[in-house]
Amino acid sequence: MKTFKRILLILFVILAVAVYFNFPKLNFISGYAAKNMASTVFLTERGAQSVELNDNDVPLINLADVETDGESASASVFGLMERKAVCHEGLGCTLINENYDPNFEIPVPVRAEPKSDLFFPYGDKEAKDTVFTHIDYDRLQKAIDWAFSDNEEKKTRTVLVAYKNHIVGEKYLEGFTKDTPILGWSMTKSVLATLYGILEYQGKIDLDQAVLLDGWEKDERKNITLNHLLRMQSGLAWEEDYTSISDVTRMLFMDADMTKAQGEKEAIAAPTEIWNYSSGTSNLLSGILRKRFKTHQEYINFPYEALIDKIGMSSMLIETDMKGNFVGSSYAWATTRDWAKFGLLYLNKGNWNGEQLFDSSWVDYVSTPTLHSDGTYGGHFWLNANGKYPDVPRDLYSANGYQGQRVFIIPSKDLVVVRTGLAEEPDFDINLFLKNILASFQ
Repeated sequence: MKTFKRILLILFVILAVAVYFNFPKLNFISGYAAKNMASTVFLTERGAQSVELNDNDVPLINLADVETDGESASASVFGLMERKAVCHEGLGCTLINENYDPNFEIPVPVRAEPKSDLFFPYGDKEAKDTVFTHIDYDRLQKAIDWAFSDNEEKKTRTVLVAYKNHIVGEKYLEGFTKDTPILGWSMTKSVLATLYGILEYQGKIDLDQAVLLDGWEKDERKNITLNHLLRMQSGLAWEEDYTSISDVTRMLFMDADMTKAQGEKEAIAAPTEIWNYSSGTSNLLSGILRKRFKTHQEYINFPYEALIDKIGMSSMLIETDMKGNFVGSSYAWATTRDWAKFGLLYLNKGNWNGEQLFDSSWVDYVSTPTLHSDGTYGGHFWLNANGKYPDVPRDLYSANGYQGQRVFIIPSKDLVVVRTGLAEEPDFDINLFLKNILASFQ
């Protein structure tokens, strides 16, 4: 009996220690589960059961119990640390905290009507049946099919291949169609950066001008420029760790105003001395963008007026935080075809059906390697300059998001490839995927 009691005591102590060290994580777990459920059901009209069995089937996140009514979702872990996300038309869903004021109104973006009478990519009309003689379409289809094979591991949802502004290959997992919005996660960063390219082309910003947030003028942070932020080389402290309560998880799942976290960090190096990937930096840029407009409505309208609706990405929506700031690090949704339009805008060097949205030199800017990134990062885009994908041209650059969301742009091949899903490397072999696609072009 004494031995049994000792075993129980040891087990109790182990459990108590586990709870003590992991209890703070419940905020993150239930917050992620509630936000992901609310947004996916509200914006894609997919069923809650599908979201629970797939999107929220992530280690630790799958411990949460989630309930949704289609316009909000609540989650808790064993009844502890309940979190809620609420949804609003035109703005998506927001994870709220104890400071949430339901009477605080965020302006709804004014959207332009899509030009549905034009062919893809300039409208939503079905693409013309164009056949390129140098494409082996059977081989291309096999390359696309490969992405969906062994899908318990690869977890691919959608693939689209566009060549010279034409869709030459496309496939969707059952339950997904060309009209299903997909969360881009950190692909949102590339969308945010593009807004700065547009402002630069309009002569409204200078990337080399110091940012000078309140308090920065007193220390070495006074030298940080927009260029440093866009290249993730500001020298500001930041911990991008999604497995613990870190800077990024506190920001995404606890902060009411996500634009502040990075700006409040100390400098641990001078600008350009280090490269440090930071979602906080992207949301800081979202906050800096907001300050450029006289009204909140102008800020909310800008991404849609200047970029999103301008190129017919009518499905795209960027969600906001509790204070009405765009979550530029993580929360843009769009159909696979609209994500492809974004890539094609870059393939066409900023020119969209005869209208120049950003200078062609902006493409060179975002695709030029940033110092200390080992050739993997440019200006809020990822690069292949170091040959990470050995069987793919070095000029490839891409918008990358969590779980393998990708918009690949390969200028030398006139190609844009979009792949979305729930798994990334090593479970999904990007190099082999792209190698197979490229092999179909003679």
